[in-house]
Amino acid sequence: MCAKLLILESPGKVKKVQEILGPGWKVAASVGHVRDLPVKEMGVAAPDFKPQYLPTDRGKEVLSRLAGLVKNAEEVFLATDPDREGEAIAWHLQDALKLKNAKRVTYAEITESAIRAALSAPRSIDMALVAAQEGRRVLDRLCGYLVSGPLSNVAGEKLSAGRVQSPAARLVVEREKEIKAFSSTTHYGVELTFENVDNITDGWKASWVVTPCLADGQEYLLDKSLAEKAAVLRMLDVLDCTESESRTAPPAPFTTSTLQQAASSSLKFTPKQTMQLAQRLYEQGSITYMRTDSPNLSQDAVDEIRAFCEGRGWSLVENPRSWKSKEGAQEAHEAIRPTHIEIEEAGETADEKALYRLIRLRSLASQLEDAVYAVRVLQLAADLDGKQALFEAKGRTLLSRGWKILTTDDVATEDTEDVAEPENPVPAMKPGTRPTALTGAVVTKKTKPAARFTESSLVRELEKRGIGRPSTYAAILDTIMSRG
Repeated sequence: MCAKLLILESPGKVKKVQEILGPGWKVAASVGHVRDLPVKEMGVAAPDFKPQYLPTDRGKEVLSRLAGLVKNAEEVFLATDPDREGEAIAWHLQDALKLKNAKRVTYAEITESAIRAALSAPRSIDMALVAAQEGRRVLDRLCGYLVSGPLSNVAGEKLSAGRVQSPAARLVVEREKEIKAFSSTTHYGVELTFENVDNITDGWKASWVVTPCLADGQEYLLDKSLAEKAAVLRMLDVLDCTESESRTAPPAPFTTSTLQQAASSSLKFTPKQTMQLAQRLYEQGSITYMRTDSPNLSQDAVDEIRAFCEGRGWSLVENPRSWKSKEGAQEAHEAIRPTHIEIEEAGETADEKALYRLIRLRSLASQLEDAVYAVRVLQLAADLDGKQALFEAKGRTLLSRGWKILTTDDVATEDTEDVAEPENPVPAMKPGTRPTALTGAVVTKKTKPAARFTESSLVRELEKRGIGRPSTYAAILDTIMSRG
C-alpha cells in the first residue's frame, strides 16, 4: 500500500513531482478533464439547468486506473492546476472516485519548496470556483448547440458558433469590412534639413506644424502648392528652445496575454505554440504557472529579483514596482516568472530556451530603474505668404539606460508603449538665432485603414474587450483559423 497518492493534471509533471516527493508517495495524472457534458445531446435543460456529466472516452480509462491507486492509498491529495478548470477537475475526480477525505492542494511552481508548502496546508475544494467553471461550460454548450444549427441553416453549410469564437470571428469580419470601406486621403507635410553645427551634428531636421494652416473641420493639409512653398524656406528664426527629461518605465512582468503578444512579436511564435512551450517550461519546474491575468509578482519573487540585480550592479528602482491589473482580472496567481531567477538558461529545445529568456528578461527589467532621455525641442518660424509658418525640431538622447541595459529588443515588445524615436541631433540654440536650412522636401502622406489583425493584435483586442480568459486565447485563435 502506498501511503499517499497525489493526483495532478498533466502527465508531463509526474516525473518531476515524483522525484521531489520520493518514496512513500505515488504521483499520477488525470490527463485533463475526466468527465464532460454528453457529446450527442445538450446535457443541460430548464428549469434547473443541472449539468449531466459522463466520463470522456479517455476519462473512462483514467478513472479506472486511478480507482485502483485510490484503493491502495491511505491519503489522496488533488493537485490539479490552480485555476477554475483545475478546481473543477479536482471536484470531478472527488465525485467520480467517491473520495471521502480528499485534500485539495495548489501550487504555482513545480519546486520542492512550493510543493511542500502546499502539502502542509491542504484545503477542501472551492465550490464557488467549481460553480464558476460549470457556468462557463454550460454557457458554452447553450451557445454552441442552440446557435450552430440555425447558423448552419442560414449559411447553407455546416458551421459552428461559440461563446468566444463567434465574437472573435466577428471582430475579424468587422475589421475587414472597415478596411474595404476605407477611402484614403492624400495629404502633405514638409521636412527641412539644417546644416550641422560646430561639426557636432550630422544635420538635423525640423517638421512643419500644419495645424495653423488648416481650415475649420480640416484634419489634414491638402494644399500641395502651399507645402511646396514651405519646402523652399531656408532662413528661419528660433522662437524657443526647451530642454526636458523623459523617462520610460519597463513593461510589467508577463500575463498569459502579454506573453503571447511578446512571443509573437519577438520570436514569431503563434499563441498556441507559445502556450505549448510555456507548459513544458512549467512542467520542467523552470517557470511559474503560465495561465494568469496578474502583472504583479509575489513579494518573495520581487525580493529575489532585486537581490540578483543588486549583485550584478544594475540600478534598481527605489521602491519595488507594482502594476494595476485590468478590470475583471481574477489575479489568482502572480505573473509568469522564472522559479529561480539566477538560472540564465532553461528549456530542452531552442524554442523553449528562447521563451524562457524572454520571460526572465521581462522579470528582471521590472525592478530596474527607468530609462532616462534628454529631450530638446526647438520652435522655429519663417514667413510664408505673409503668415508665420511654424516648424518643430525634436531630438532625444539616452542619458541613463536603466532597464534597457538588458537590451531593448528582448524586453520592449509589442504590448509596451515605448516606441523608438528616430535620432535627431538637435543643437541647443538661443531664441533669435537664425539657422539656415540646407534642403527642404515635401512629404506626401496617405491615410491608411486599420491594419488586419495579427494573431498577437487579436489576442490584445479580445483581452481589451473582456472576451475569453488567459487560458482560452490560443484555443480561440486556433479554432477560428482551422475552420477558415
